[in-house]
Amino acid sequence: MELTHFFRTTIVKLALSFSTAILLATCGEAAQAPLRPHPDNPRYFTDGTRSADGSLKAVYLTGSHTWNNLVDLSRRDETFDFEGYLNFLEKHHHNFIRLWTWESTWWDTRANKSLGKGFILQAAPHPWARTGPGKALDGKPKFDLTKFDPAYFQRLRSRVAAAGERGIYVSVMLFEGWGLTRGNRRGPEKGWAWRSHPFNPSNNVNSIKAKEADALSGRVHTLANPRINELQAAYIRKVVDTVNDLDNVLYEVINEGGEQAWDWWVVKTIRGHESTKPKHHPIGITGHGAEKLGSMLASPADWISPGRRDGYGKNPPAWEGKKISLLDSDHIWGVGGSDVWVWKAFLGGHNPIFMDPYDGSVLGRPDDPRWEPIRNALGQTRRLAERINLQAMLPHPELASTGFCLAQPGTEYLSYQPQPRATFSLTLEPGSYRFEWIDPAEGKIVQQGELKGVAGTTEFKPPMNDAAVLYLRAQ
Repeated sequence: MELTHFFRTTIVKLALSFSTAILLATCGEAAQAPLRPHPDNPRYFTDGTRSADGSLKAVYLTGSHTWNNLVDLSRRDETFDFEGYLNFLEKHHHNFIRLWTWESTWWDTRANKSLGKGFILQAAPHPWARTGPGKALDGKPKFDLTKFDPAYFQRLRSRVAAAGERGIYVSVMLFEGWGLTRGNRRGPEKGWAWRSHPFNPSNNVNSIKAKEADALSGRVHTLANPRINELQAAYIRKVVDTVNDLDNVLYEVINEGGEQAWDWWVVKTIRGHESTKPKHHPIGITGHGAEKLGSMLASPADWISPGRRDGYGKNPPAWEGKKISLLDSDHIWGVGGSDVWVWKAFLGGHNPIFMDPYDGSVLGRPDDPRWEPIRNALGQTRRLAERINLQAMLPHPELASTGFCLAQPGTEYLSYQPQPRATFSLTLEPGSYRFEWIDPAEGKIVQQGELKGVAGTTEFKPPMNDAAVLYLRAQ
């Protein structure tokens, strides 16, 4: 390690294994209470627990989510191994997932181009009962949209509860929009998502007619369909009734779809029904749908997911904190990202999450070497978030020459250098600091010691050959 002549330092070299590194934090503690935006640092949630100094703790959310973690998507009625999935999340020290719904009864993966499997997946169960009479276009009994399927809601509750027992927060996705708005017109079987949708009049016994519907498409995530909106509101209330008493719940309006007025109506419908219930949970609107960043920030939602078209791609800007940002690779690449992106997002005040191909049964390849470093980085950022006084830390890109820094100036600094062995600088307040050089890939401390900081810019040269994290804490 090389430091400038502005101060003298003592270096203690450590060779700590991952199992004994002080970065290692326990996971698996059950959720304590419903989350709410932190009153002092609204980039994060709090569960109401307090630090030793009496301040409310901030909760950093991060994790891998995958498409079939609630509704099975398969060719031969395979069932998703949710217990194995929770083991996977716990192994990587993740504490958040989006729990995906899927509205259509098909998913033509050929609409996903190179990620696709080249065949149609069958989706089940669904919220509504398949009672008939008559057959839907998939050959199974038609839906009765006034009746619910108990199996769907039993599964929803059991999976949210099982995750909560391991300290994993779950965003319950209420609606799915990508299928109708994007995937529907892609692939060799155009119109597949609408033809297999429960609200297609050929698939239900309720004579439902969607706005501007034809043989290939129909709009259902709009306020232009009062009868459909009545059915959607009944479904929303049923979801809330099913999981309201669980502490680890968040809600997501829709994945990549929904008109603005309808999105906001869903938020208000959830909030209105929860106002009659014992517990109140955060509600989110996600990007890459009909809304852009400005309308999401102005919405009644508690959290949002900015997307690529909002400017939050490979180099996400620091987050101002008007609402909580769950920055999702899904709304930037679909499937993509890197460990570097995770660290940049974390140091920018976001809560990064990953659209994970997981076992490859829906899209992508499970053995793709790009994914494990991302999963690992999510867990490592969470370990650091649990060590620092996160509730007092704000993104300060101006303090680091790399542009990646969380800090409570004069007290704590956490900075990231993505370039191997590249010198960078930090602007510090004068004082005595303990420092740690942390390997972001392994999560272990490479060097630690003490230094005297002086006012102004100080240069640092990482001691490792790859990317580096520098943590400073005032003595």
